[in-house]
Amino acid sequence: MTLVVGIDPGQRSASVLNLAAMLAGSASAELVVAVVVPRTWPLSAGSADAEWRRFTRATADAALDHAAAVLGDAVPARFVVQEASSVRRGLAELAEQHTAELIVIGSSSAAPAGRIALGSESDALLHASPVPVAIAPRGFRTAAGTRVGRVTAAFHGTDTSADLVRGAIEVAAQVGAALRIASFAVVPPVSGTAGTGLGVEQDIADEWASDVQRRATGLLAEASALAEPPALQGTVIGMGDSWESAIADVPWQEDEVLVVGSSSLGPLARVFLGSHATKLVRVSPVPVVVVPRGAASPDRE
Repeated sequence: MTLVVGIDPGQRSASVLNLAAMLAGSASAELVVAVVVPRTWPLSAGSADAEWRRFTRATADAALDHAAAVLGDAVPARFVVQEASSVRRGLAELAEQHTAELIVIGSSSAAPAGRIALGSESDALLHASPVPVAIAPRGFRTAAGTRVGRVTAAFHGTDTSADLVRGAIEVAAQVGAALRIASFAVVPPVSGTAGTGLGVEQDIADEWASDVQRRATGLLAEASALAEPPALQGTVIGMGDSWESAIADVPWQEDEVLVVGSSSLGPLARVFLGSHATKLVRVSPVPVVVVPRGAASPDRE
């Protein structure tokens, strides 16, 4: 198994490397750690652009040296400089070249500590990647040798998100992690239903939660029937008056990853974040793996 890791030479952040090491150690995977630099036309020795090209290459090499120092001998890794017209395209090309199962990136520096923010390049990658994309929160750190302890699958009660859960069950079993199903609902503090009051919206949320709980219980029953099921840690439902309070309504652990699916309106074989997934990514206190629709089915390796 191969994971492509995109690093930003301008940040020198260790967050993405800590996440990559945890994922690679859990899945016995090899890392391809990459800096993407602009693709340029062939240059003559006297070209005015030669100095800029040398600078970008030296910056990339320094970032890769830093990455190698952070990773040490924790996991097998190759370090490459990839020329491409954009970071998004360069990482996608590397994923195809190495038949990678996952692309790992870090958060924008604009994110608060412990949270995720998407920059223009990472946002573009999430809308075009042919494979799942894992995102590290800003400042994410793990102890050496940490493995994924729990996989939490976001479940919206739809058939598409049920496939995502089934896929997460298989992944959790493969990496020796526990599996939990989580659903989230935002109940606004002031009702938008004319004349009926907040109680109606709470009743609707409670009815939705009961239906989700019933369907999630069925998925867990499927999982328990597997020959070698992961440890099943049930279902949690987080509710609050905002997405941040809803996700804070459930407990999280340091060795956990949250798996979310792409929008049902997205292209079949590409990541495309719907509004719920986007909001979950931005408020998640743990690393997030965004899965394209075409990769959500459990029969996909």
